Amino acid sequence: MKVNPAVALTLILLSLMLGAGLTSAMWGYRLGRESLKGVTQPNTRPINSSENAQGASGRREELIFFNEEDILANVKAQIQGIPPDENAGQ
Repeated sequence: MKVNPAVALTLILLSLMLGAGLTSAMWGYRLGRESLKGVTQPNTRPINSSENAQGASGRREELIFFNEEDILANVKAQIQGIPPDENAGQ
């Protein structure tokens, strides 16, 4: 029985694609596993711990919004190499 070259080429390419996909999946899984090795979840829930720290009043600190122009000016100054002390007055 003679094997058709087109069928043989198709099977070879499919097996190579399967091998490449499996290899890249294993490599990606290993990289992701290594990158998350030191990451852990907190022992307590942040919402519960903040409620306990505030007491029965349940009052929270005021929310502070920063001015976008000031932030952009600080970033531009840092990019240009101006120290933060000289940039504080802008």
